[in-house]
Amino acid sequence: MAQGMASNRNSSAEARKVMVVADPTRESAGALQYALSHAVIEQDELILLHVENPSSWRNTISTFLKMPSLGNSNTVSLEIGGSGGAAAAEGEGVDFLEEMKQICKASQPKIKVRVMRVEMDGRDRAATILSLTKTHGVDVIVIGQKRSISSALLGYKRQPGGTMKVMKPIDTAEYLIQNCSCTCVSVQRKGQNGGYVLNSKTHRNFWLLA
Repeated sequence: MAQGMASNRNSSAEARKVMVVADPTRESAGALQYALSHAVIEQDELILLHVENPSSWRNTISTFLKMPSLGNSNTVSLEIGGSGGAAAAEGEGVDFLEEMKQICKASQPKIKVRVMRVEMDGRDRAATILSLTKTHGVDVIVIGQKRSISSALLGYKRQPGGTMKVMKPIDTAEYLIQNCSCTCVSVQRKGQNGGYVLNSKTHRNFWLLA
């Protein structure tokens, strides 16, 4: 299961590509923190993927993340997005993707970090991410998720014969969990020291201490 991704691998293990869905949100910050703490080791490549939806920039909110530096007891502070979110999209102010990249380097200096910014290009967000995981040979995808009681069923409708038909609106994390050929883990951060609730195709609501 994903909670042992990094701890169960040694330095001679084959390098993998781990993709984190990156947005200027608290959920995305939690996903990145989980990935750095539990999913990657030094020879892996970490891909920060942001799927742009221009209309969403106006609704960006401030997110503050204190992330433990894995090499020592210090903490690294990262403010993702903020009031400069709309400006950053136009090339002004601070780019939250660059901030995420810097926090990755501070926490795991030896990993390779790549930033990808793509547009949906007429497709929905989930389909865009799914296509990119295949194109770039991603081994693990980590995505933040803000779940409600009904979120596990959101976007699905059972059809005659037991098949599931995707409906609108769609929960991106659940869609990726069910349709990715690689491992997909959704992450809910439970406070600074409360650990994570993880979901994958084989594990549901798995609690992992920070």
